[in-house]
Formats: sequence, structure tokens, C-alpha cells
Amino acid sequence: MAPTTTEPDTLTAPPPPSAGGLTITEACAARVKTLIAAEGDPDLMLRVIVDGGGCSGFQYRFDLDKTTAEDDRLFAAHDVRVVIDEASLELLDGSVIDYVEDLMGAAFAIRNPNATATCGCGTSFSV
Repeated sequence: MAPTTTEPDTLTAPPPPSAGGLTITEACAARVKTLIAAEGDPDLMLRVIVDGGGCSGFQYRFDLDKTTAEDDRLFAAHDVRVVIDEASLELLDGSVIDYVEDLMGAAFAIRNPNATATCGCGTSFSV
């Protein structure tokens, strides 16, 4: 008689829509839409940049931009566009971009699987 297997009795939520090498949460997209509406320019998109610096070696920077450069990669999810240069994307590949509101404040947040260490505030990391 062949052994039988049973599936675990757990339910998991589907992952947020992925934009290539990134995942953009609904909260992130909602905040980007709010910021774009406040600027009054529907051509804007969220630019995510990784700069050298911060207490852990690299730091995240966010801006609204309407132009792209030759080395930029464009991602889209939840009706928003996110643009990232190739050098930053190498450090962010597989990350989740979110927007969080808590007692400490509200900010974009990145869950980066490539980071080997992060600072206490979550804005800088090392690889």
C-alpha cells in the first residue's frame, strides 16, 4: 500500500503583487497615490535610491520623479510606478516596499532580504 500524505491545515495569505524583483504593498501604493495627487502631476512615480552612508553603510532614499535615466528599471503594481537605478536594484532585489504608520511615525519601509544588518531606525543597512 502506498503511503499517503496530507496537506497541512494552515491558510496563508497570497503575497502582494510583485513588480519584477520587488514587491510593492497596497499601503505603499496608496501613499504614493496620495503624494502624487497632492503634487497634481499624474506623471510622477516613486523613485527609490540606495546611497552610501547611514550608520550601517547604505541608506534608503525616496523621492517623487517624472524622469527616467538609461540605467533605471521601472516597476508597476497597484496602479503606481516605482523607478530604481540598476545599482540600487542590485541591493534591493527581492525586497518589499511598504508604507507603515505606528507610534514612532509614518514612513516608507523596505524589507530587504539582502541586508545582513540594519540600524535601529530601519533607514540604513549593510550587505
